[in-house]
Amino acid sequence: MNLIPAIIQHAQTNQVLMLGYMNDEALAKTKAEGKVTFFSRSKERLWTKGETSGNFLNVVSIVKDCDNDTYLIKVLPEGETCHKGTYTCFGEKEPTGFLHELQGVIQSRRENPSDKSYTTELFNKGTKKIAQKVGEEATEVILEAMDGKKDLLIEESSDLLYHFLVLLADQDLKLEDVEAKLMERHTK
Repeated sequence: MNLIPAIIQHAQTNQVLMLGYMNDEALAKTKAEGKVTFFSRSKERLWTKGETSGNFLNVVSIVKDCDNDTYLIKVLPEGETCHKGTYTCFGEKEPTGFLHELQGVIQSRRENPSDKSYTTELFNKGTKKIAQKVGEEATEVILEAMDGKKDLLIEESSDLLYHFLVLLADQDLKLEDVEAKLMERHTK
């Protein structure tokens, strides 16, 4: 049986998540179903990552290296990759930037309102007011850009991003949903 190594990489962050092995049957199933399937050397059978945990690896692209002896499979994971509960099989944590941290704070304010929180105040005012704030901040970004005031452009851009994240949370969406759409458009 001819097994080929398959490097699994996050399609958005380029972080290496794991390494597995594929035979022709595993590759065909992966392409047909859009979820990564390996040939398990220990179980001696095909194994779809996530078949028991629900943490599937959704395929974005598959390419072979220059020697045709390794696959690079870019994926969007559902949950942790490693069976030990870590984000990668190399023990790394999910990369987060500050916008993702801020998104978490905003979601926390939505789930645990505080009378002293501006974010809670926005959620209490409803979708219309939140959307209006996004529009106001977008206009201010445009005006500062046209005036060439970079320091004020940064301030207004920060306000815009914050209110945009609040609007996403209000609509039960996340930054990751927007990132996925951008990735989809980028690969077309």
